[in-house]
Amino acid sequence: MEARAERSIKDTIYHAVLEGILNCEYKPGQVINEKELIARFGCSKSPVREALVSLCNDNVLRNIPRYGYEIIRLTREDVDEMMQFRYLLEGGLLKANLDKISAPQLKKLEDLNAQCTVATDVWSHWACNEGFHLQLIAFCRNDFAYHELQRILARLKRAYAQFYWSKWDTDFTPHDTRNHNEIISSIQRKDCQALLAALKDDLEDFGDLGCEITDVFQA
Repeated sequence: MEARAERSIKDTIYHAVLEGILNCEYKPGQVINEKELIARFGCSKSPVREALVSLCNDNVLRNIPRYGYEIIRLTREDVDEMMQFRYLLEGGLLKANLDKISAPQLKKLEDLNAQCTVATDVWSHWACNEGFHLQLIAFCRNDFAYHELQRILARLKRAYAQFYWSKWDTDFTPHDTRNHNEIISSIQRKDCQALLAALKDDLEDFGDLGCEITDVFQA
């Protein structure tokens, strides 16, 4: 029972630190240490250390011996590499499964896309966009690919927070869902080349960062 309680505290600390990063409480390059988290959560060192080690394993933090844990800053190059991987993952699966996507499945995409257009804040917008792309992969019936996309989207969510910090309190509206209609239309027409082009444009719009993706797919 005690071990289960410690795991629960560890999970609480893990998600609290992650949420702190997403909500700007912690910023890239900032160092946090065990002592402050022990005081904050009123717990022993063990679950705190376990949570911090897990965050290191997930490339959220970097351990600096005898100093603390630094929040890893994601660079433009990191984002470019992740988006290129997403293009290979999503584009390859969609190309292989395009003829299997049905009208009812397309209706789900249309509904998710409609939610993207009415999202009222950055994280609602993110959740809708994330749901759209996860649904695309779900149509391909590949559980490994689905969970891999979930993993990379979790890392990209931190990049989203990092790059939007300076715009948090403005009327800034992301444009990274403007190609969804063309993705849906291309699937309806079973036009693979148009679908891959729309997906490429969609991913390059991420965060208005202007990342460039090489088109590796052939007709």
